[in-house]
Amino acid sequence: MASIQKLSKSFFMLLLPTAILFVIAIVGSSLWLLQKVSVPTAANYLITPEKYIGLSSRGARITDETWANKDGSSARGWLLRGSEGSPAIVLLHKYGADRSHLLNLGVKLNEVTNFTILMPDLRAHGVSPLVKNTTFGGSEADDLIAANEYLKSIKTSENNALVNKQIGVYGIELGASAALLASQKEESFKVLVLDSVATTSDDLLASVIQKRYPFASFATAKLASFATLPYFQGTYSNESLCSVASKLRDKKILLLASADVPSFQVSTTELAKCFTFQVESKTDLSISGYSTISTTGEQEEAYDQRLIEFFKKSLISQ
Repeated sequence: MASIQKLSKSFFMLLLPTAILFVIAIVGSSLWLLQKVSVPTAANYLITPEKYIGLSSRGARITDETWANKDGSSARGWLLRGSEGSPAIVLLHKYGADRSHLLNLGVKLNEVTNFTILMPDLRAHGVSPLVKNTTFGGSEADDLIAANEYLKSIKTSENNALVNKQIGVYGIELGASAALLASQKEESFKVLVLDSVATTSDDLLASVIQKRYPFASFATAKLASFATLPYFQGTYSNESLCSVASKLRDKKILLLASADVPSFQVSTTELAKCFTFQVESKTDLSISGYSTISTTGEQEEAYDQRLIEFFKKSLISQ
């Protein structure tokens, strides 16, 4: 018996280094993968306000602003001022995009409604990002609340508040997750337009990994999700957005999705069932905001007009 126990102990000690190396490899691979996808691929802005002046005179009225996030980091965005005392709308892009993808929509909204429009770069996005990593919705939700505080601090030349208490938010994918997470904490967000909404941040993370590392993406997504807790140190939220939706009250919400992104079409359609009040839902679009950058002008115009009418009707009626 003693010899068997000795043999078993020797076998265990032989395997232990291999097991330790395996665990280290898994942890290291998880952290490496998460670090890679939390830093979106850098790209130049599609268009800037200076170049947009040729399309609309309102381009000359857009200013480049910075403000403080709740964690002490800095945020930036383009601001297009509306009439004094009017509502404001914050436009939030998807992962891998930036504020320039929403510049045309922002100008259209301002022209039709004369609302103030804020177009931020989300964390780790845009040219020379001010924050290194995205958190796939967690910190971005807090950043949106900070952006709301910034909007309410803006004064006119007569020292009056530029915007009133009614704030609308439009978000695509990552932006939609941030908007919904923030709306459970901030009552000012009365009107939400959410396009291509993931079920959780883990699902959004998996979608990003599938695009960047399609080989064995299911396994790599699981690998990355293991590292979210230590890597983001408490700033990563994987709360079900259905659970968030079920807690909301007194909001006007429009959900959008299309068949060009099947996974988000399914999750957005399911999300509509989670609210305890009636929401508008159009999840059978031919294209959504997720893909409008690659569509024809006619398709983009139809999509934008839907948003403009919803914000105009919903914010003015508040």
